[in-house]
Amino acid sequence: MASSPSSDVLPTGGRIFTSIPDVFFIPEFVFGGLVWILVASAGITPENPLGWVMFVSVFCFVMTTLWFFIFLCGANQSSVWPSLDVGYHFVAVVFYLSASVALAYITLILGTLVNLGISQPVLNQFDSLKIYRLNIAAVVMSFIATLLYFLHTIFSALRWKMI
Repeated sequence: MASSPSSDVLPTGGRIFTSIPDVFFIPEFVFGGLVWILVASAGITPENPLGWVMFVSVFCFVMTTLWFFIFLCGANQSSVWPSLDVGYHFVAVVFYLSASVALAYITLILGTLVNLGISQPVLNQFDSLKIYRLNIAAVVMSFIATLLYFLHTIFSALRWKMI
């Protein structure tokens, strides 16, 4: 029996693991979660820029989880979903890029202090070096997450134009 062409606007169920923009969901979970874990384990000091980094990583993790389950359950079959997909991932790119730059700047300052031998008031030099290394890993993961969200945005926009 010949299969009829699918009238789905976006892939649902297990097909999201084989479609190009949607395959980025899992790496976005992994790298976004790593940013969240690394920043939280290094400590949120100073609160102002690192609070933004934590907000972005938690917000994008929760929203990507929600987005993933909407796609998995097949609730994305309205014609408005392709544009929402592009819009959400674009917002995630802008958020993650701003958070990545802020985190890199704080890590640069922390690295300068560590190299000068100046530790934070409640930490010794070894703990400051450990926090610096955690922040370096968080910066790398944050820029990788930004790249993944950017690629997801580009491929979602291409898919939107084809529909």
